[in-house]
Amino acid sequence: MNNSSKSFKISIPSLIDNINIVESFIENACDENKISEDIYGNILIAVTEAVNNAIKHGNKEDKKKLVDLEVESYEQKVIFKIGDEGIGFDFKHLNDPTSPENIEEEGGRGIFLMKHLADEVSFLDEGRKVEMVFFTH
Repeated sequence: MNNSSKSFKISIPSLIDNINIVESFIENACDENKISEDIYGNILIAVTEAVNNAIKHGNKEDKKKLVDLEVESYEQKVIFKIGDEGIGFDFKHLNDPTSPENIEEEGGRGIFLMKHLADEVSFLDEGRKVEMVFFTH
């Protein structure tokens, strides 16, 4: 079994308008790895949520700060890594957006979605980096 990986990276300024660049990056990565449509949809939503969080919450939409996006491809999985230059956040104590007292709240759904769409989600570097694993087979 071949365990080598391929890796691609981009960095974008923290502007919401750059989401279309992220979508192209995801599409190219999924085409390159022959990822099925249903997994592609999960990746697209989860990764764009993570990038949105990095732009809005991490870097506070400061266009001088970058969001790094990397994909590593393996035989059975792809790993997307999203990092920002913010101060991080307490990812161990997040409110459940589905509980009755939080239903009306604005935020909190992005991470909830990421955790449900990806096979594995890890927060690193005090919350400045998220890694999401998607199994392809």
